[in-house]
Amino acid sequence: QVQLVESGGGSVQARGSLRLSCAASGYTYSLNCMGWYRQAPGKEREGVAAIYTGSGSTYYAASVKGRFTISQDSAKTTVYLQMNSLKPEDTAMYYCAATRADYGIPPDRRIDYWGQGTQVTVSS
Repeated sequence: QVQLVESGGGSVQARGSLRLSCAASGYTYSLNCMGWYRQAPGKEREGVAAIYTGSGSTYYAASVKGRFTISQDSAKTTVYLQMNSLKPEDTAMYYCAATRADYGIPPDRRIDYWGQGTQVTVSS
């Protein structure tokens, strides 16, 4: 089993910044991809960013590219999402996810483990 615990959500004004953290524990050795997904009210969950823990390769959704940065710590057990230039449309519940994949942001049906989610609210 793998446990994912997110932190760092909150409320911010447009053009502000937030950093989300996700700490992974348990049997993480079989997983090579960690990512962030979000779901706004009335919308489907979407992949935001992913990082491959071995290579460090990163992938981003078009809507956040250039504004968000995904990274990991040296132990490769904590993943961060630095969110800059936030927009009201970034408002959503953000979920940390972990799985084994080859490239890109895996579709959410492929995710093996989910965190409990952390709310991000951006006001105009």
